[in-house]
Order: sequence, then C-alpha cells, then structure tokens
Amino acid sequence: MTVSQQPHVAGTAGPPAAVPVPVTVARGDGIGPEIMDCTLRILDAAGARLNVEEIQIGEAVYARGHTAGIEPDAWESLRRTRVFLKAPVTTPQGGGFKSSNVTIRKSLGMFANVRPCVAYAPFVPTRHPGMDVVIVRENEEDLYAGIEHRQTDEVTQCLKLISRPGCERIVRYAFDYARRHGRSKVTCFTKDNIMKLTDGLFHRVFDTVAADYPDITAEQCIVDIGTARLADTPEDFDVIVTPNLYGDVLSDVAAQIAGSVGLGGSANIGEHAAMFEAIHGSAPPLAGRDVANPSGLLLGAVMMLVHIGQSDVAERVHNAWLTTLEAGITTADVATSGGSPVGTRAFGDAVIDRLGQRPATLPAVSYPAGQQPLTVPPAAAGPRQVKTMDGVDVFLHHRDRDPNALAAALSRASEGAWLQPRMITNRGVKVWPDGLPETFCTDHWRVRFQAPGSGVTRRSHVLDLLHRLDRAGLDFVKTEGLYSFDGEPGYSLGQGQ
Repeated sequence: MTVSQQPHVAGTAGPPAAVPVPVTVARGDGIGPEIMDCTLRILDAAGARLNVEEIQIGEAVYARGHTAGIEPDAWESLRRTRVFLKAPVTTPQGGGFKSSNVTIRKSLGMFANVRPCVAYAPFVPTRHPGMDVVIVRENEEDLYAGIEHRQTDEVTQCLKLISRPGCERIVRYAFDYARRHGRSKVTCFTKDNIMKLTDGLFHRVFDTVAADYPDITAEQCIVDIGTARLADTPEDFDVIVTPNLYGDVLSDVAAQIAGSVGLGGSANIGEHAAMFEAIHGSAPPLAGRDVANPSGLLLGAVMMLVHIGQSDVAERVHNAWLTTLEAGITTADVATSGGSPVGTRAFGDAVIDRLGQRPATLPAVSYPAGQQPLTVPPAAAGPRQVKTMDGVDVFLHHRDRDPNALAAALSRASEGAWLQPRMITNRGVKVWPDGLPETFCTDHWRVRFQAPGSGVTRRSHVLDLLHRLDRAGLDFVKTEGLYSFDGEPGYSLGQGQ
C-alpha cells in the first residue's frame, strides 16, 4: 500500500518524499479494525506513500500468554520502521496484564504525548467555539511508572517517580512546540502545593527552562483549579505541559469539551520512534456496527504524515475532513440536533469525495513543505551534589491501632541504637508524638528514625536498626533513606520538624 511518506524520527531526516515509507500498523481491538480500515482507505486515496507492515497487538496476543499484549516479531517491526499507526487496544481487566500502550511508549522512549484539542463550531456541538489547546504530556514517568506493592492487609502503594532529565525534556519540547507552531503561551500544571518534591521538581524545571524562551509567556497553575479553568474558559490556554497522570486526565477533559473525545488524535514522540493514535478506547459494544467515529485515528494519521515529512498529503486529508464536517456529514457521536448521522464507512467515503477541497468557514490548515520534526531535547544529567544521610523512614505492618503502644515498643527495640524514633505517621498524618485520638489509623505505619545530628548516619546504622526491629518481632515492609543534597533535605518534613 502506498500512503504516507518518509520514515524519520524526531530530529532525523527521512528519505525523499517519493519513496514509500515503512510504517507499522496495528488494527487493534473493538472498533479498531473498522476505523483503521477507514483511515487507511482515506490515506491511500489521498496519495500517501506508505509501505505498511501490519502487526497484531491486544486481546488475541494477551490470550496467547504475552502479558504486555505484544510479541517479539512486533517489536522487530516497530524498531525497524520507527513509525507506528495504532488503533485502540483492549487491555484485559484484573492483575497480571500490562497496558500495551504504556509498554510500547516506555520501551521505545516516547517521552512526549502531544494532543491537540480543537473546537469545530458550529459543525460539532461545543460550549467553547474558540477552543484551540494543545496538551503536551510527559509520557514515561510519574505514577505511570507502574511500580506498585501491597504492603499490609489494608494498604497498597504506587510510587510516583519524577526525574530532572524527564522534566527538562518534556518542558523544553513543549516550549519548542509552541515556538514552532506560533503559539504564545505555555502553562505548567502541577500539584506542588502538596507534592513539594516531585511536582515541585517539575515546576522548578519549568521555571528554569522558561527563561530560555523570553518570546513565550510562561504560566503556572495548580492542577485542580487549572482543570476547572480549562473546563470553564479553555480560550485562556494555548499549550499546557504537565506530568503523566494529570496529562492523561486533562487531555480527555479538553477533547470532550472541545466537541468529543472521538475527535482526538495524538502523537507519542521519542528519540527512536513515534506512535500515532486516537485518544479514545476500543469501545467493544460498538464493534462491528459501522457506527464508530474514525476521526481521532485519522487526525492521528495526519500528525504521522507531518512527522514523516509528507505535509502535502497531511494537508489534503485534513482539509477534506474539515470540509466534510462543514457539509454536515458526521457520525452519530457528534451529530448536531436534527442531523442525519452516517456510518463509519460512509463517513470515510465522504472525506475521500472531498479530497482537494478546502473548508469555507472553518480555518483551512496549511503544513509547510519540507519541515522537519522537532529535535528531541537531550536527557542531560544534572550536576552532582554532596549526598549525606540523616536517618531512615521505616514502614511497618502493625495491626495494633494504638500509636503510643507502638512508640513504646519501638523505643524498647531501638534502645542503645544510633537511630532513634522521632515521629510516627499513619497514611501521612502524624500520630506520635502529640497525635490526636480522632485520627483514623490503618495497619500501615511510617516511623522516622534519625541520628543525633545531620549527615552522620551510615548504612550500617540502618542495618543495625533493622536487626533490632526484627528481633523485636516488628514487621518492616519498606525503608526509605533520608538524604540531604548539598545540605538541603531531600525528604518531606513531618509536622513539628
């Protein structure tokens, strides 16, 4: 099949536009095969030059015993073509299965998720006709690192991992994107009033990087009020950059208030590969009924065409799609009141019929010829700092709900040790010393042990402490070292400290 254009990843030049480009395609699950068939028909009719390699991922692969829903041969294709057009995939419910989406993004280093959210009023119903927002989401870190543990009968944990190089790459990419596309403002969404170390790092890196882009306005929002503002007045935003989880939620919110999640396409960009997809799921109840909206996947394919260098085809497809909306031809999910929606295949036929046309009311799109993808910012290592140890947090599985009794047992167990108990918390709330009797406690406790001074703890002191706790029959499930970096504590301080 010939559809698309050149296989180059961000920052690398592809072959001449006339050469068919190897692209890996997965038809996915649920409505995936239908909307992929529609999308590929449109791309082919538009003259895209693609050498398609099909792979299978998703439900059938999970059923063959592959817990990430992808097989070795599929990895070989992805690493060879470095460009992936993917329909939605169903991840089985329950433990033991990993999201193939997350696995592919992280394994191939696709650190940036780019999701344009645009209103198409009056042809698609929306309360925000002027909306045109791009969500740039960090794609590899945060809670989506997927590191979870059950630690007690009652408590599980999920680790939130934020790295300085990861923050810098995504923030710099967002500013570069804004500059490339003529956008004037980048807004950072975090929750660093609560998560002062993790989200605080993202915010600090944002402020540092923003100084390199004086031509672009930089704005910071706390994610809860920022999301409320986005839902109320999305016209106030231009480009939003945010950690992984918030970006996942925000992009669906933004797509829905723009008109429909069904219209949302996205690009996943990395140094070694790029993946393009719809932002919605596989919608199994709609499968095989010829009612699904192919627009999200089609717009993802348009982003793919721009990425691999075939701007002329991307422009032809995108403008034909806009012209189809202007003609009042839509699927049922975005039909206006009194409209007559069409099915998936008929919608694709309508777009094909309008190839070469440009919209009269909606702004026509124009993609500059020969424009290269944005250069992926390097993941630069930060400066080395002097790291010293101040103590250790020990997490215990302890069924007795009395924090004072636990404190007495800990004091007996650690008598004579270098590290002594200074604070006990339960679910992050201090319960000893000077706790409140009304505080609800579970069977999961954090005990902060500290030395007489800062920077004077050694790992041998921690091992000695753990031996003492073990001999006392206290069940420790996890430890976290308390470190300072260049004299600044690298851990949250408890109440009263």
